[in-house]
Amino acid sequence: MTPMLEAKGLVRRYAMRRGLMGRSVEVRAVDGVSLSVERGRTLGLVGESGCGKSTTGRLVLGLEAPDAGSVAFQDKPMPPPGTDAWRALRSRMQMVFQDPLGALDRRLPIGAQVQEPLDIHRIGEAKDRAGRAMEALRAVGLRPDQAARYPHELSGGQRQRAVLARALATEPALLVCDEPISALDVSIQAQVMNLLMDQQERLGLGILFISHDLRAVRQVSHRVAVMYLGTIVEEGEPDAVLHEPAHPYAQALVSAIPHPGRSGQRIVLQGDPPNPADRPSGCAFHPRCPVATALCARETPVLKPRRGDGRLVACHVVQGDVAPAVTRKAA
Repeated sequence: MTPMLEAKGLVRRYAMRRGLMGRSVEVRAVDGVSLSVERGRTLGLVGESGCGKSTTGRLVLGLEAPDAGSVAFQDKPMPPPGTDAWRALRSRMQMVFQDPLGALDRRLPIGAQVQEPLDIHRIGEAKDRAGRAMEALRAVGLRPDQAARYPHELSGGQRQRAVLARALATEPALLVCDEPISALDVSIQAQVMNLLMDQQERLGLGILFISHDLRAVRQVSHRVAVMYLGTIVEEGEPDAVLHEPAHPYAQALVSAIPHPGRSGQRIVLQGDPPNPADRPSGCAFHPRCPVATALCARETPVLKPRRGDGRLVACHVVQGDVAPAVTRKAA
């Protein structure tokens, strides 16, 4: 199947100043990320806070221009941000943000905010847009009378539904969800995830679902990519990656999920994540890896199919390039 969205070798650098009078240093928030999203399918992107997930989401939508690499949407290169061609694509690509209250305008009623993208992109007849906004609200489980309410008059779950209604009003092809459930109660999280899957089936949406919640990612995703310090270290089917992870970092992430049927100890990584402004040589994970070898410190592993199951993994040890070092005892 031809991907709806395809990103290749994305790199995004930022300049950061050390101290008030310090020199400027380069921070690689995203370092060579490649991914694809197909129509009607969801790619889950997981990793620790600060690993570059949200920046990746902005890059694939064209909200930021990459310093290297490319993004293609529906077989066409992504236009530069801010251009007329890029604005014309915005109705086909939408984003659901983490904080629904911050994503909504507190001065406007919900119905007007859901209708706003229809007005901006001149979708349909002007006289029909209010009715279409109402349909979008009903589709996400909000009542018509709630269209007149302001964001502060709604609950957190209702606000997130309103954000989703606004994103879906233009009937986009691609939805990027950046931690869409992290600010919600557990019961509301399940409702929002079920709503996303229902709308995906209805519209054939391709979804990039960004989250640190592995259980949520497993529920909604068709494929999962694990990210560490700006790079993807493992990608594959959810059951494979989240039940039997291959990369040592993915193993540590999965071991932290409470599961009654899982045996073994939780893997507690040694040390803190490296400073992105002072990246380790070779594999960025090697200072914390329990099986790292000298090769891991010298050479950066390539994300490629693992022998046996075809799962994509970036690890010298997993690929069999070198024998593992003596495993450090898990805490």
